[in-house]
Amino acid sequence: MSVLVDSHCHLDASEFDADRDAVIARAHAAGVQAQVVPAVTAASWPKLRQVCQQAPGLYPAYGLHPMFLAEHQPGHLADLRGWIERERPCAIGECGLDFFVEGLDAEAQQRYFVGQLELAREFDLPVIVHARRAVDAVIAAIKRVGGLRGVVHSFSGSPEQAAQLHKLGFLLGLGGPLTYERAQRLQRLVREMPLEQLLLETDAPDQPDAGVRGQRNEPARLAVIARHVAALRGSDVETVARVTSGNARRLFALPAIEG
Repeated sequence: MSVLVDSHCHLDASEFDADRDAVIARAHAAGVQAQVVPAVTAASWPKLRQVCQQAPGLYPAYGLHPMFLAEHQPGHLADLRGWIERERPCAIGECGLDFFVEGLDAEAQQRYFVGQLELAREFDLPVIVHARRAVDAVIAAIKRVGGLRGVVHSFSGSPEQAAQLHKLGFLLGLGGPLTYERAQRLQRLVREMPLEQLLLETDAPDQPDAGVRGQRNEPARLAVIARHVAALRGSDVETVARVTSGNARRLFALPAIEG
């Protein structure tokens, strides 16, 4: 199989502290030669940087996740600018909107999200977007800021929303959820969407695929996702791996990845 890129993996999470080297080794053995590691809070940025320096093929992104709103401060947007200037990450994120979790102030989410979109436009970086029950609002913000590109990770919207995002230069990240029998709408989207819009992801340690339901997810499971996508599309897994990895390499400006 061609090499795989996990476009969304939280390898810096504490769930990997005990065996991170082994997790990376299993990923490499499964063909996952590159991982994009997005941040969630400003406090997590130093550890994330350190983790990504541990091994080749780990690419950090820095951002402020909407689910951790209580940990964000307005000054963190200025801090983020400094991190971007110094560290030159592959993307800004994980950022976005979450209208599913109760108690998250929608206006405050919008301020942090738009602030990060504006930084992405200024520094010409892609954005890694979280959009839960908020795809329309995310699309509106992307249009309002303009001049953006990126990925909506763990996409769960409609084919119409997917088409709008494609026109705006945004890819869709898909992973474990599409392997469950009940995910028929998501599976239909995978069958019909342009393969050039697809990124594969694990979101490890979260969102395990059906084969490891209820267990810690890890990037090695990306090979399972690739096989599932290939089966849904009636394609060969080699094509899925080659095209989706190329999509990720172009979006995040990753170096050429050797098998």
